[in-house]
Amino acid sequence: MQDSVLTHDAVIIGGGFYGAAIAIYLARQRGLKRIALVEREPALLTRASYNNQARVHNGYHYPRSFTTAYRSRINLPRFVRDWPAAVHQDFTKLYAIARRNSKVTAKQFERFCREIGAKIQPAPRAFKDLFEPRLIEEVFLVEEYAFDATKLADWAERELRECGIEIRLKTRATAISRAQDTALQVTLERDGQSAERLASRYVFNCTYSGLNQFGGDFPGTSTRLKQEITEMALMRVPAALADLGITVMDGPFFSMMPYPARALHTLSHVRYTPHLHWNDAPGVDPYRRLQDYERVSRVDRMVRDVGRYLPAVLGAEYADSLFEVKTILVKNEGDDGRPILFEKHPELPGCYSVLGGKIDNIYDALEKIDAEFSEK
Repeated sequence: MQDSVLTHDAVIIGGGFYGAAIAIYLARQRGLKRIALVEREPALLTRASYNNQARVHNGYHYPRSFTTAYRSRINLPRFVRDWPAAVHQDFTKLYAIARRNSKVTAKQFERFCREIGAKIQPAPRAFKDLFEPRLIEEVFLVEEYAFDATKLADWAERELRECGIEIRLKTRATAISRAQDTALQVTLERDGQSAERLASRYVFNCTYSGLNQFGGDFPGTSTRLKQEITEMALMRVPAALADLGITVMDGPFFSMMPYPARALHTLSHVRYTPHLHWNDAPGVDPYRRLQDYERVSRVDRMVRDVGRYLPAVLGAEYADSLFEVKTILVKNEGDDGRPILFEKHPELPGCYSVLGGKIDNIYDALEKIDAEFSEK
């Protein structure tokens, strides 16, 4: 195909939840008229937006990062308001504190929840009896939800089309470069062939694990990133656990959450969910590493360890595993914080890299974009 140059107000690279939400925001709230959304997969929201624990956080997960916890607590009701059809609230959520090797005690956890304004109360005896008392100090009843990524994808497709946003699937952006008249140029590839070059005033790099995989004049993020190949085990749980979401923390850490998109539960474990990790670098394609990785499940080890704390899980049935590349900021490895990454690149005015560690962080990203546009 002959290369052509098209003019756009904005090009968004990455058709996950963040890319779609940002494209819709630019059209509806900022009045941008010609927007293109570029996604390398055949459909929207099929990678990291789908292959995760599907948790809408309310802050409980982050007792060592007050900022992350507080932002989640503030953002959860907004997320429920804006995407009600995708949010599942019809289960009971429990957080349990381990007696040994936990980085927080039950009293510390309860105080932390009250500081961020998150609802918490001692769980009824029937729920406490699910746990091994020699290993669990206390069990709390909390308020936390799950989301259905397929419903979010339906929302994204509908809104994008209503806004007149071009959706370019099975298309990969390979380079971001300077162009004439202060414009940016995005080089696209389809079926391994150079397809088009789009000239745009703004470019939003929302590719999650692929943030630094661009040629041209793109400088890369100054924030250091770590990549992990992770496994979420999908389980059919016994009746005693069917209407529950459970997290044990904070050290011997595991979670079991409803996964609405498949009517199953995810099971994750601090030791066995991460399979492989490396420091992100240009030219080391995370998607290629995932594609080449031998996906041998560690679900047996997860279940054995979790069963010590929660015996009923030994009756769960393994269904499948979701393998994906998870991207985290190196600076937050110590406190488990999950702030957004929002970088503007001075070498490429109008170019931004955006990464969210949690789905509810979308509001933090939109506030950053709003501040950028308000300055112009």
